[in-house]
Amino acid sequence: MKKIYSILLALSALVAVTIPAQAQDAALSLDARVNEAFANFTGPFVNFIFAPIPGTSFPWIVMWLVIGATVFTIYFAAVQFRFFGHAIGLVKGDYSDPDDAGEVSHFQALATALSGTVGLGNIAGVAVAVGIGGPGATFWMILAGLLGMASKFTECTLGVKYRNEYPDGTVSGGPMYYISKGFDELGLPGGKILAVLFSVFCILGALGGGNMFQANQAHVQITVITGDYPGWITGVIFAAVVFAVIVGGIKSIAKVTEKVVPFMGIMYVGAALIVLIVNYDMIGWAISQIFVGAFTGLGVAGGLVGALIQGFKRAAFSNEAGVGSAAIAHSAVKTKEPITEGFVSLLEPLIDTVVICTMTALVIIISQQLIVDQATGNYMLNEAGSAIATVDGNSGVALTSAAFGSAIGWFPFVLAIAVILFAFSTMISWSYYGLKAWTYLFGEGKTTELVFKIIFCIFIVIGAAASLGPVIDFSDAAIFAMAVVNIFCLYFLMKVVRAELNSYSDRLKSGEIKKFAH
Repeated sequence: MKKIYSILLALSALVAVTIPAQAQDAALSLDARVNEAFANFTGPFVNFIFAPIPGTSFPWIVMWLVIGATVFTIYFAAVQFRFFGHAIGLVKGDYSDPDDAGEVSHFQALATALSGTVGLGNIAGVAVAVGIGGPGATFWMILAGLLGMASKFTECTLGVKYRNEYPDGTVSGGPMYYISKGFDELGLPGGKILAVLFSVFCILGALGGGNMFQANQAHVQITVITGDYPGWITGVIFAAVVFAVIVGGIKSIAKVTEKVVPFMGIMYVGAALIVLIVNYDMIGWAISQIFVGAFTGLGVAGGLVGALIQGFKRAAFSNEAGVGSAAIAHSAVKTKEPITEGFVSLLEPLIDTVVICTMTALVIIISQQLIVDQATGNYMLNEAGSAIATVDGNSGVALTSAAFGSAIGWFPFVLAIAVILFAFSTMISWSYYGLKAWTYLFGEGKTTELVFKIIFCIFIVIGAAASLGPVIDFSDAAIFAMAVVNIFCLYFLMKVVRAELNSYSDRLKSGEIKKFAH
């Protein structure tokens, strides 16, 4: 098998460096045809998911996520703040019993789930939110991240509680399992139908947000450095490398993510800190822009409501709280206490949205890539009136790149590396999410798994070739569709989580739950 991987990688590299110049025009026209076909096919689905509440411009799906996160925060008495310290101890391994069932450690499960969320949503997605909703969108992103910690806690606890454990030591878990098994346990009808529906949306989410969006924006950032070339070339190279990792399963994925995620996170946050330190005198102004913009809109597209919508949309796409995807990765953890992985998982939205997304937003605001009308003090809209005008007309990852580059010229090269790592890590994690949904529908087995992995890699190529608009719309719609089913079912199952929480909390206070010496 190693020879096969080597051949695939070699062929990919050969294609990238030897494509004839005269063939590039034809390849670019292929990109255009792929984009048009993709947009026509996915349009109706996207329009339904983002349909506004009648009489308003507020998408019903955003309200669905906000209400869910708020309900869980209240129902569990702000568990994300009460057990924050204990969550840190669990990640450090203080309470890990090496004899527990499962495949990966608490840290590996967190790293794998984070690699699926800390991705281009933090770079390109934040730029989209700030570009449309203004600096105020950042405030709503932070709020959504803090509330979303409770959603993540709920779904990941259930993911471990209702997972399937097989004789060979492997496990399968996630919403499709806790929906079907949990509903049966409570005597509720429709569990299996809802589980199948979630699995279908999960597969679409994996193919959309899990790889197409990542490959698309990675290609954009690479072309900033190298110049324009057909997107499918980037797609082929990514597909070959991703396939080489995901064919090894969750243990292979976890070994990669536990090394890549801390490195890429430190590198990106470090780069952002350098920009902020260089412009330290503007940090106060940037923060004021965030708070003022959150409640006034600063005259941007959609005003206050536009800032709120963009903030919550980007937070949901970035940290996926309530979507149910992370519960699939966390289900593989080694533990006999389901609630412990709920505690660990609540750290994800904090790291992903509150820290990394906020850093990106501050860099974009401070760099002054967003054009301000000197007469009114408001941000100027572009010609279409759909977003804030930028210095060079950039949007998405190109806007973030320009923001970093305005401070230090060679930062776009650092960002290119970060983008590639973010895209790669997100794709390998989402391949696992999609795979578990696929095997839930079609059964476990090496052949079944291989079929999905090949399909997943084909969609990487398609994503790199399509344009940002259709890709980001489809990615959002597919992932938010997962949340529709997941949050609906969590309302019925959250009493199971509260029973687990009360039991564990009592045993922790009594000293029955003890730390292990390592």
